[in-house]
Amino acid sequence: NIMTLGGLALGAGRLVDDAIVVLENITRNRDEGMSLREAVIVGTGQVGGAITASTVTTIVVFLPIVYLRGASGEMFKDQAWTVAFALISSLFVAMLVIPMLVSTLFRKKKSESVQLSSPMQFRWYPKFLSKILEMRLMVIILSIVFMGLTALLIPKLGSEYMPKSSSSEFTIGLKLPEGTNLDRTQSTIQKIEGTVRELLAGKISMIYSQAGGDISTTTTQTATSQNENVANIKVFLKDEYAKATEDAIRSVEKYLKTIPDLDVTFTQEETSLQTTLGTSEAPFVVEVKGKDYSEIEKIINQSKEMLRKNNGLYNITTSLDQGTPEVEVAVDRFKTSYYNVSVDNVINQIKSYLSGASAGTMEKEGEMKAITIKLGDLSLHQLEDLLITAGTIKVPLSSLAVVRTVISPREITRRDQSRTSYVYAMVNKSRPFDKIVKDAGLQLKSVPLPANYRIAITGEELKRKESMSNLTFALVLSIILVFMVLAAEFESIIQPFVILLTIPLAVVGTILTFFILGKTLNMMAYIGIIMLGGIAVSNAIILIDRINQLRLTGLNKKDSIITAGSQRIRPILMTSLTTIFALVPLTIGIGESASLRSPMALAVIGGLVTSTILTLIVIPCVYWVFDSLSEMITRKRPVNE
Repeated sequence: NIMTLGGLALGAGRLVDDAIVVLENITRNRDEGMSLREAVIVGTGQVGGAITASTVTTIVVFLPIVYLRGASGEMFKDQAWTVAFALISSLFVAMLVIPMLVSTLFRKKKSESVQLSSPMQFRWYPKFLSKILEMRLMVIILSIVFMGLTALLIPKLGSEYMPKSSSSEFTIGLKLPEGTNLDRTQSTIQKIEGTVRELLAGKISMIYSQAGGDISTTTTQTATSQNENVANIKVFLKDEYAKATEDAIRSVEKYLKTIPDLDVTFTQEETSLQTTLGTSEAPFVVEVKGKDYSEIEKIINQSKEMLRKNNGLYNITTSLDQGTPEVEVAVDRFKTSYYNVSVDNVINQIKSYLSGASAGTMEKEGEMKAITIKLGDLSLHQLEDLLITAGTIKVPLSSLAVVRTVISPREITRRDQSRTSYVYAMVNKSRPFDKIVKDAGLQLKSVPLPANYRIAITGEELKRKESMSNLTFALVLSIILVFMVLAAEFESIIQPFVILLTIPLAVVGTILTFFILGKTLNMMAYIGIIMLGGIAVSNAIILIDRINQLRLTGLNKKDSIITAGSQRIRPILMTSLTTIFALVPLTIGIGESASLRSPMALAVIGGLVTSTILTLIVIPCVYWVFDSLSEMITRKRPVNE
């Protein structure tokens, strides 16, 4: 499916990382004068532990995603399994297949034939790293300040549930007054369609309308007599105007508001994946709970008026907007007792007048047919003048009941055994969703609430909070799993903390990328950040593993760090660049679900850029400081004899 293919696309750059590290290390050993066989064996062995640890850390960050509940778990489960098994295969290839191919294909080649040009040797880096190590405390302090300043940008980014797509399609749902026949509905829709063409002149690719049928019906369904007053107009804009869909909706809405007795709703089409993960209703929903329907209606109307002041919301409707007009007969029990007639008797007489009463049967053309006697259509005054038999006298209905016209609720919803009604609104995509919700929450606080009545913002906001909570838990759990893998690999508690520092350094890049591009954090971006937890640490693992190897040979700490940096800068840059370039096509916006994949790719790209650069600068300094602290603790610790 699409997420499986997305997993392959996201993992395409990471899949070759292990092979790059192995091949580069073999090449470096050959450049230093080793024979081909010795270079293959020693080179693979030198990086075997590092690439195994880096691959396992990338795999374990996906384990929490597999077991997540809700939409986030269902959506990314296939992608997580795809990446995990692909990385296992890539590790197998890097450890076994690559050395075999090198020993076979390079057998007759001299070492000089694989020499790289001097610019790729990064001869400047050892001198640069030596100076950086001398200013290690300043570098660490500046890094902490940099991360702190970047953290201040997070509230400015805002968050949302799913990235909004720039769809060029939208549907206008229209409802005329109850009782409007199909011909009048059709003529009204034709006039509105003509006006829409004028308002959006030159922008429309195709437009079609359907009179009769529910707003959600398709063109294959036929209209029924029960909803002849309902219609919809589907508008397809030209591709170049896809980003102007909201402006088109607003201009049409402004015109339709001038038409009396017309209820209007707008629905902007989304990708099938967004429809599956999102809500079937408007993205912004306010839920009002209580007991009395009239009180709920009052709160709903006040909330609607308050929300009209929110610039981030438009096309505000309620679940009470499209009620059906009805005639209500409220029987007065005191008056019926005065005339000595029961309420049931009054109701039955009204039913017999309006619905008809059986008057026997008759034979017609050899068949028995029922005879029903009833009055024809009545006006409201005629209904009030109906004579009701009360004992030996007849009195008009108006003497026993109050007859009035009311609007019945379109739907009666109960949630948690409480009557519930809703306010719906569409959201301005130019503003972060959480900021719109925050402003709406402050506005709704001014709505007076009686006891036992409650207002809550639900809809997409509820899904956003749920997904963010689940993904935060997944991120924390993935970091713990990565730490456990690193602690087992390095047999140390201190060094895993040094390596894990690359994660906040990577998140800095993600935040800066989204801030510069003016994008909002969403569920897809959070998945990218979780992926960074496994990908970003790979470079630090390769670097620190080599430092440890050199120190075991007797080299001092400073020389080990500088030598390891000069030997590992090339594979670190190569692996990072391959992953970044593999993700670039996902950010371009090709295909239906491009808007969904793009935030995830941008999060990984931005994080890799900063984590790679800072790994080569900050991690050596942090390693030095943490190692020195570890040595001090070890010297002060009493020895048990």
